[in-house]
Amino acid sequence: MKIVIVGIGLIGGSLAKAIKKNTQHSVYAIDTDPETITAAIAQEVIDGTAEVGELSRFDMVILGLYPDTTVRFCLDNIEHFKKGGIVIDTCGIKTAVVEQVEKPLADAGVRFVGCHPMAGREFSGFAYSIDNLFENASFIMTPTDNTAMSAVREVSQFAYDIGFAKCVMSSPEEHDRVIAFTSQLAHIVSSAYVKSPSLMDQAGFSAGSFRDLTRVAKLNEDMWTTLFMLNRGPLIDEISHIIEHLEEYRSALESRDSDRLKQLLREGRILKEKSNASLGK
Repeated sequence: MKIVIVGIGLIGGSLAKAIKKNTQHSVYAIDTDPETITAAIAQEVIDGTAEVGELSRFDMVILGLYPDTTVRFCLDNIEHFKKGGIVIDTCGIKTAVVEQVEKPLADAGVRFVGCHPMAGREFSGFAYSIDNLFENASFIMTPTDNTAMSAVREVSQFAYDIGFAKCVMSSPEEHDRVIAFTSQLAHIVSSAYVKSPSLMDQAGFSAGSFRDLTRVAKLNEDMWTTLFMLNRGPLIDEISHIIEHLEEYRSALESRDSDRLKQLLREGRILKEKSNASLGK
């Protein structure tokens, strides 16, 4: 299969490396940064470059772009994609992307599948891409009633071929609701947590729990602002839930209610144990 990746940052670059490591597919790239292209060629991560007008040469187009840029790229270049070919995105938000691009592409004879590789790092850019980023990771696909099932099958096999542990099917709306909790809220909490005036006093007093809770505060604010704003409804709901529960803990402490505090902690532990059991851990 002949593949072109548009945007070879952390995710696009890691996909290129995983494809070259695990398959015989040929990989080309389109990127606005010539230094990134030079580095990818030098590392033999890609077989060459392509122009937007050459998209019809490729069986699969992978868009490693921000959501708004993904939508704009698809709509601006509908006539260039290969008829019967597959286009997938890698955005961390699905409804806003799928609703805008799936039907126009389908009308043009192009098979689109909304996708989200569930992997990342606290760094961005091609320099931090790695060929094993997706090992043991989930690959989420969000087909709708209008999605060609042939494309879903081909993309699913592709995901397994390049190292993903499992493929998860979801609607775009369910994806965005759940991801607000499992990913976006974690980034919000981490960002808020490090704003404590005690942050600069932590040297020598921090261990694993501090590292775990602060890791994703080192984020790409441009990308995450876009993702948060496009999913603000579900994310606001999750922020409201955590504020409500934090106020319960604060109230127990302010009232010196040890029994209530112990109950709250017990409830959290039990929920975590149930979650682990449901995941087979």
